[in-house]
Amino acid sequence: MSRRTSLKITDERERQLEKASEIVANGPKDDPPMSVVIDAALAHLIQSKENIQNARAELRPETIQQFNTEVLGLQYRTRVVSRWR
Repeated sequence: MSRRTSLKITDERERQLEKASEIVANGPKDDPPMSVVIDAALAHLIQSKENIQNARAELRPETIQQFNTEVLGLQYRTRVVSRWR
């Protein structure tokens, strides 16, 4: 990962941050800071990968593939790959 000094907030990224903020918020009047929203998204990504890896021993590949996302996806029961890049 390269380190950048600034984070460009595009319109699409702003929409995603707003949706994620609604998920993280403790209620309709809560407005969590962006750092909390980003931390929650990163924790979710890491936990999702671990959950998919752990489920491989217990579930059929077809079942696991139902939980694939645009970022994480199980292919051929051999590995979890990121489709993000």
